Amino acid sequence: MDFVDELNRTHREVTTGARKNMLLRRHYDADVQDVWQACTEAERLARWFLPVSGDLRLGGTYQLQGNAGGEILRCEPPNLLRVSWLFGENPGFSEVEVRLSAKDGGTLFELHHTAEMPQEWWERYGPGSVGVGWDLSLLSLGLYLSGGAKIDEETFHETVEGRRFITGSGRAWGAAQQAAGDPPDQVAAGVAATVAFYAPEPSS
Repeated sequence: MDFVDELNRTHREVTTGARKNMLLRRHYDADVQDVWQACTEAERLARWFLPVSGDLRLGGTYQLQGNAGGEILRCEPPNLLRVSWLFGENPGFSEVEVRLSAKDGGTLFELHHTAEMPQEWWERYGPGSVGVGWDLSLLSLGLYLSGGAKIDEETFHETVEGRRFITGSGRAWGAAQQAAGDPPDQVAAGVAATVAFYAPEPSS
């Protein structure tokens, strides 16, 4: 699989304001039911994303291992899932919504992450602080659905392909941010900071 080609399969949009919205949209060559189960069944979710625990039903709560947790706000199989997405000790508003629909013999996958972010954080990192992580997850989902092996996110940034993917993702989110109206110098600084965070230069 060409990881950069996979990166280019995703359309990204950014909406600014008091709440920021990051949209990812792409097509998978798998039917809607298969993608839905991959995103909502604990055993399958752990194969490409993270182990999850909790009361996995509408109104229940979930916790991703070492990551976000929250409440299951909407669940309409096999097309719509919305959860609160809370991380850290004092999280603000943050929700993730996944929409699936049949298209071109496969599945159109849309992910919206809407969150309140401190302005200083947004100015420093921009949408890539969230978006690069989602790009890595969508890459892993694509590999899983096509029968490939899960990427190792602990070491992926150390590979040539991984660095290319992360750099390309950061730049793509920068382009979406600039299209939303943020200043070019702020965008460039945010892209550089995000790429440095996800793919730090190897120590000599």
